[in-house]
Amino acid sequence: MADPMISQPTQSQLNIAASTTPRHQHHLHIENLTPSPSSSKQINRLINSNHYISPSRPIYSDRFIPCRSSSNFALFNISLPSSATAEISPGGGGKEDSPGAYAALLRNALFGPQTPDKKDWGAGAAGRNIFRYKMETRQSLHSLSPFVFDDMGDPGVSNVAIKTPRKVSRSPYKVLDAPALQDDFYLNLVDWSSHNVLAVGLGTCVYLWNACSSKVTKLCDLGNDDGVCSVGWAHRGMHLAIGTSNGKVQCFWFLSSSKDRFGMLPAVKRIRTMEGHRLRVGALAWNSSMLSSGSRDKSILQRDIRAHEDFVSKLSGHKSEVCGLKWSYDNRELASGGNDNRLFVWNQHSTHPVLKYCDHTAAVKAIAWSPHLHGLLASGGGTADRCIRFWNTTTNSHLSCMDTGSQVCNLVWSKNVNELVSTHGYSQNQIILWRYPTMSKLATLTGHTYRVLYLAMSPDGQTIVTGAGDETLRFWSVFPSPKSQNTDSEIGASSLGRTTIR
Repeated sequence: MADPMISQPTQSQLNIAASTTPRHQHHLHIENLTPSPSSSKQINRLINSNHYISPSRPIYSDRFIPCRSSSNFALFNISLPSSATAEISPGGGGKEDSPGAYAALLRNALFGPQTPDKKDWGAGAAGRNIFRYKMETRQSLHSLSPFVFDDMGDPGVSNVAIKTPRKVSRSPYKVLDAPALQDDFYLNLVDWSSHNVLAVGLGTCVYLWNACSSKVTKLCDLGNDDGVCSVGWAHRGMHLAIGTSNGKVQCFWFLSSSKDRFGMLPAVKRIRTMEGHRLRVGALAWNSSMLSSGSRDKSILQRDIRAHEDFVSKLSGHKSEVCGLKWSYDNRELASGGNDNRLFVWNQHSTHPVLKYCDHTAAVKAIAWSPHLHGLLASGGGTADRCIRFWNTTTNSHLSCMDTGSQVCNLVWSKNVNELVSTHGYSQNQIILWRYPTMSKLATLTGHTYRVLYLAMSPDGQTIVTGAGDETLRFWSVFPSPKSQNTDSEIGASSLGRTTIR
């Protein structure tokens, strides 16, 4: 009779026990139902196979656990447990290279200085859902800007824009041979029209180069007894003025501003020749239908090409040759520079200068008005001066001065960004791209072997052309486009290499 304290084994237990007994054993003993230590481990592994972890296998998880130290919990108005806050509290024991200091700098750069520190988070929001909708946040509007605004003056964060520097090619993408291009500091022989046509004075002739088709057209020949001293396009690109060595100004009218699909120039007509100067005309500047001309006879004549008279007014003030003329973008002020080291500013109705600047110590040919700030005027001096000076004509004040180390021949502002280009003569013959107002150098371009006396900018504001006494014109891509700073200029892109302009 079986012992009542011992339960009858189940079928599975019998099979397991039977599998561990030899085949010749025919009797089932009670002690065989008690598992050995080794078999007990095997049974536990089989029963708890879902929870057993092998020591030789790597453990993978299907959960993503975010890092609390890099999360901006203040944005959702929640707080961390005190233990977690203590672990990631900034400072790291006073070490500047601790993870806490790095986290503070990263939080300030990403979310702005108005983001509360972790130690300032309130405990009243504990238990709230991290994805709980919140009507307002504590972030200022400056947090959406790429600039870092810090009114508290945090010494650990710099108040500068996070911006990748723009790459400027150090080589010209096109070179034109310009035979007989004069090496004369006081002349202005290159200008670029709004219809993408470059006018160049070579000896006694004026040539037009179409930047779209690279076609060259000879506009006129003044003859052996005269010479080209200056060229200047009107703003709309339909009129071209030419100053001559005999003191005359010739005006050409392009009958149509449109060009055919082959890039040919429209019909052109010489509408008049205006007199008034006794000596050569080295500077020209347009103001709508008004044309200003500066001469070696020290005078500036205001001409209206619609009027019958050769000039409507005469501006007197310079004591030597007038070599620089520029109208402001609003056409209200005219700046003039001369070989008397003077920079004058005139208004539309004055016959005497309303502002006089006498800080330069050499001839002032380089003049440029800023298209970004009203009344901001830049001027450059010759070999004995070598400085670029900035003036506020609205307040009649001298803003700053930069010594370039070389003769300043030309200046031009970018239309798209707050930068400007200067070309130089003695002694380095370089082209410098500046960022205003810091006047930090963005690029220095070299290649001309003579003074870089001539400068003009393309109508899209991305390309400049420079001319020198080495009888070459070089085209440089220096400024970004209005939409993208990485877009290359389309001007001349299809005609790389070196050609001649005549």
